[in-house]
Amino acid sequence: MRILIAPDKFKGSMTAREASDAIRDALPKDWEAICLPIADGGEGTSEALTDALSGEWVNCNVRDPLGRIVDSGYGLVVGPPKTAILEMSHASGLWRLQSNELDPWHASTFGTGELICDAVRRGAKRILLGLGGSATNDGGSGMAKALGVRFLDGDGTEVESIPGDLAKVRRIDRSERLELPEFSAACDVSNLLLGMEGASRVYGPQKGVSES
Repeated sequence: MRILIAPDKFKGSMTAREASDAIRDALPKDWEAICLPIADGGEGTSEALTDALSGEWVNCNVRDPLGRIVDSGYGLVVGPPKTAILEMSHASGLWRLQSNELDPWHASTFGTGELICDAVRRGAKRILLGLGGSATNDGGSGMAKALGVRFLDGDGTEVESIPGDLAKVRRIDRSERLELPEFSAACDVSNLLLGMEGASRVYGPQKGVSES
């Protein structure tokens, strides 16, 4: 008997790799089992694609959603083109926070931007970024800040607290932004940022956004 085992993660309990290994271990020993974990753009996306494409895992220290230094990483596939496979949840994910730490006013995607910077420094010519599973609702402003974008208030002073003070922003200066290679996003939803079906309304509550 030949079995293909291809689960996604069991959110909050097991990664896709852990789930596939558990299923394989439960099968009769004389069955041939092939494990091929899958992902939807959220947790486990970078590992699953890096493994499938025989890429190299790159470790680096970045900031988590609340600015603490954590060990994170991404996949690097030789190509061509040389491709970095990242996921927002690895640096900026919900799994990084305890339930009492959810704070949409301060949770930032800055760490994801740091991953992108590292990949560009290593010569990535294409970046694939999975968008699911983040603990943030900053519209990517933290990520942009890490890439060199400056958010300015009405007096031209840089707004430091992103996303908490986004309402103060009157101008966005991209003159010093890191030059990016080809960029693609991976997700399994089509929500816009705002509106009744927007990402803020639909996914904000799981990140700590209140209806008031």
